[in-house]
Amino acid sequence: MTRERLRTWFLDAEKADPGGYYEDEREATSQHHVQPWWKVMCLTGVDYFSTLGYQPGIAALAAGAVAPVATLVLVLITLFGALPMYRRVATESPRGDGSLSMLERLLSYWGSKLLVLALLGFVATGFIITITLSAADASAHLIENPFVHDQLSGAQVAVTLTLIALLAAVFLKGFTEAIGVAVVLVVAYLGLSAVVIGDGLLEVVTHPDRLGDWTDAMSVEHSLPFGVIGAALLVFPALALGLSGFETGVVVMPLVKGDPDDTPQRPLGRIRNAKKLLTTAALIMSVLLISSSLVTTVLIPHEAFEAGGEANGRALAYLAHERLGEGFGTAYDVATIGILWFAGASAMAGLLNIVPRYLPRYGMAPDWARSTRPLVVVLTVIAALVTLFFRAEVDAQAGAYATGVLALMTSAAVAVFLTELKRGHRRNTVLFAVVSAVFVYTSAVTVVKDPEGLFIALLFVAMIVVISVTSRIQRSTELRVQQVVLDDVAHELIRDAARPGEPLRFIANKLDAGDDEEYVEKSLEVRLDNHLSEGEEALFLEVEISDASDFTSPVRVTGTTIGKHRVLRAVGTSVPNVLAAVLLYVRDHAERPPHAYFEWSEQAPGQNVLRFLLAGEGDIPPLTHEILRRAEPDESRRPYIHVGG
Repeated sequence: MTRERLRTWFLDAEKADPGGYYEDEREATSQHHVQPWWKVMCLTGVDYFSTLGYQPGIAALAAGAVAPVATLVLVLITLFGALPMYRRVATESPRGDGSLSMLERLLSYWGSKLLVLALLGFVATGFIITITLSAADASAHLIENPFVHDQLSGAQVAVTLTLIALLAAVFLKGFTEAIGVAVVLVVAYLGLSAVVIGDGLLEVVTHPDRLGDWTDAMSVEHSLPFGVIGAALLVFPALALGLSGFETGVVVMPLVKGDPDDTPQRPLGRIRNAKKLLTTAALIMSVLLISSSLVTTVLIPHEAFEAGGEANGRALAYLAHERLGEGFGTAYDVATIGILWFAGASAMAGLLNIVPRYLPRYGMAPDWARSTRPLVVVLTVIAALVTLFFRAEVDAQAGAYATGVLALMTSAAVAVFLTELKRGHRRNTVLFAVVSAVFVYTSAVTVVKDPEGLFIALLFVAMIVVISVTSRIQRSTELRVQQVVLDDVAHELIRDAARPGEPLRFIANKLDAGDDEEYVEKSLEVRLDNHLSEGEEALFLEVEISDASDFTSPVRVTGTTIGKHRVLRAVGTSVPNVLAAVLLYVRDHAERPPHAYFEWSEQAPGQNVLRFLLAGEGDIPPLTHEILRRAEPDESRRPYIHVGG
């Protein structure tokens, strides 16, 4: 493979989206990438269902004998809180934006951008830790298998890094077969888990004394029934990892097949099927969570759940080996390792959707961040560093994982609450206010109990903010206008001003009163400063800032006449960028490059820099010239900038 071919392959130049879930306009229209909802459920299920690998053990450690009751509380919050909330998110963001886009729409300008950047830090925390924690748990299941235990003992970090590297290799090759693999893994894992849980339930039913021992243990720890219920409510935050699959569920929505008459603007079939996906996954998981917690709590000695115990992080696998033999246990280990490893794939693909959707559009990441393979390499390196930091220990990563997951769910709850409040839906507003309060409480308890998780999340936030600001500054003089659209009047004014063999001339003006006196005065000043004679006709060119916090947007130009003065008024995100884009557009439709005339700014250079970065203004003439210089290397084709005063 030659260097150029390697570069083309690595930057995905031949294929816009070889991996991940990012859906561009072309894909949204063609719908070639979609699949039936139940298949996509398996893809999100590798994240959601894989928590069965460690959730029963976490519940037993946190709640002791009360674990099944605490898990019931988790299921109730899942079905009556998280599920309605994310069904609402699915309605509001069918392109896979998740709750971030809802919050972005509720705010504007820099406030929305900064909020999204902060939440992206928590997204990165949740998804990166999903990759590292799942790989670490898969390694634990592999190492604990009796057939390879002696050979792999003490190699937890190396095995985990190997699994992460294999995950990266899948994405570097291309992720087109993900759903097929996910369906096989989910069916195998849920089928084998049902066998293990069914065998355990049969043991519990046929030996009532085991249930008696369990209820006795609860009565020793807590008074029945209110003490048990209170204890279950108090330990709920520790069990919140069992909610981890919902955010992934809405991220994968671009893959959900809708109705034939769906449009990118109104994909009603996709939304309906995505709700089926979320509901079915929640119901399946609820049954599995309650039943697995019951059988593991009743049948496994508590000391086996402790750190170093044989059931630590692998309660169902422990029962599979103990009750159904080493052969079946090994088969269950293989299925568990596969789904835990592929849970990292689901999280990686989620990041490959979220990052290209926001950061490049904000100008806060280089353009290559839209390409899958370079982003995979960056994310894999970060995952490897996190694995080394936590030494591939599952329990050590639980706090950071819970912090990331709960931050996303809390933001989703608040976004849905604010949306319903804004629309005046009182009943839903009250419901989602309660749901928001539950998640705010849960997040606060989690952070207080394990502040290290918040510290890790804030590191991700700080990293994203620093990289974003640096990228925005470095890219500030790019020509980032995607399209220039002139109305009929603007076209007519340009056509009337054109003279054979002469360039079109523009006087840059900052709109003030907008009356004839303003344009007369501006024309006299600029003509005097730039030695532009009365015989050299010029149009006025003005820019209105729409949202300076945006990085790219189309520019719309309208034409008007004030007295005898012809005026073009453009709307965009940055004055220098809009001016440069309009001048290049005119250059492409005229005989000669146009000329633009400016006055020098009277403000200090440092102040101008800040005004440019934050408000899209600043020292306009040199910035416009620099943007043109970078956009058009050929000086003979570059529009001319004149500055006087």
